[in-house]
Amino acid sequence: MTINKDMTIYEIVKKDSGVASVFYGFGMHCLGCPISSGETLEQASQAHGIDLDLILEELNNYFDEVGFVEEE
Repeated sequence: MTINKDMTIYEIVKKDSGVASVFYGFGMHCLGCPISSGETLEQASQAHGIDLDLILEELNNYFDEVGFVEEE
């Protein structure tokens, strides 16, 4: 599985709630915010002044480390 810039924050956290630690590490504490259900990672990173490539790398590293496999 690969996290991409067009996924919403909600979609990402829904896959594994432990990924919240990555968002918190970037100062993004808005995971429960209603906007996060419709805001893409790209939009959120722009709003928070976060480097999109860096957070994508960290998110994908997280899912690689936990061995996440997408259910079919």
